[in-house]
Amino acid sequence: MALLELENLVTRFELHRRGFNVVDGVSLAVEAGETVGLVGESGSGKSLTLRSIVHALPPAAAVKDGRIVYDGREFTRPTRRLLRELRGHEIAMIFQDPVSALNPVMTIGAQLTETLRQTGGIRRERERLRRAIELLRLVGVPEPDRRLRAYPHELSGGMAQRVVIALALVGEPRLLLADEPTSALDVTVQAQILQLLVDLQRRLSMSVLLVSHDLGVVAQTCKRVYVMYAGEIVEEAPVATLFSGPRHPYTVGLLSSIPSLEHARPTERLPAIPGSPPDLGALPVGCRFHPRCPLAVAECRAAPVALREIAPGHRAACLRHDEVSRASVVFSPSAGGTVEHA
Repeated sequence: MALLELENLVTRFELHRRGFNVVDGVSLAVEAGETVGLVGESGSGKSLTLRSIVHALPPAAAVKDGRIVYDGREFTRPTRRLLRELRGHEIAMIFQDPVSALNPVMTIGAQLTETLRQTGGIRRERERLRRAIELLRLVGVPEPDRRLRAYPHELSGGMAQRVVIALALVGEPRLLLADEPTSALDVTVQAQILQLLVDLQRRLSMSVLLVSHDLGVVAQTCKRVYVMYAGEIVEEAPVATLFSGPRHPYTVGLLSSIPSLEHARPTERLPAIPGSPPDLGALPVGCRFHPRCPLAVAECRAAPVALREIAPGHRAACLRHDEVSRASVVFSPSAGGTVEHA
């Protein structure tokens, strides 16, 4: 049995008498000790999928259908007691912007010790301070005793992200939900944080569900990956399989947009998927990707396309999956200007 299972999860927004599903029939699983990626463009529903798992949704949103099962326990409509038991203890979350995730008027030490008191159950102040220093040292913060006296604005982005990870580890969770943990960081610091997450996952035997719009990040860290578009999962595969043989045109578009220094030419433009993701309140009939897809045919516009298994461990929601390859699906270069390669 998987540590986490989502079965046909539906999360719905109700705004100004207008409702639409931001997560629409999503099914995924994370095994114990496994790192799984969830990728897609901004607005595809990735972050709201993570927030649905821990029921940390905006007031206008709610889980409407499907099931969330954690370690064999139903977690779809949890009681307050169950939420307190699992949040922070069994399941922890890292948010996108590390500085915004920290309280700007509290020192790092105050935030860690208060979290240790509430989530870690450590009552003695001296023990909380000792454990806070251990956690900062675990995530690679230099001079941790001095950092306890610092405020969030005094930290670099990478250091703030390390503190956020330390806060997530207070309850020694079995499942870590990481929502774009490197998106606000420069490339060098991003690599350090990714390596830190990999090391922590192995050392602590955690499961990790990593949300990203960057397939390069997923390739470095994950075993399996789900590709999400307009609230739905459109492809699922082991990472190596997805990169070598994608079977959905949207996945090909994401892979094609990754810059390559090896094959770069001066003033070359990167390929881009045309158009924009659909309005979730006015979705196209049929496959949701068909207005942007170079392989779309009449059947793609007729009815929704179900996610189906095309090989062991590999599923895709495409009628023409057997014709899809990185060579057969061609997207034009971006019209937004050239990309200069060093």
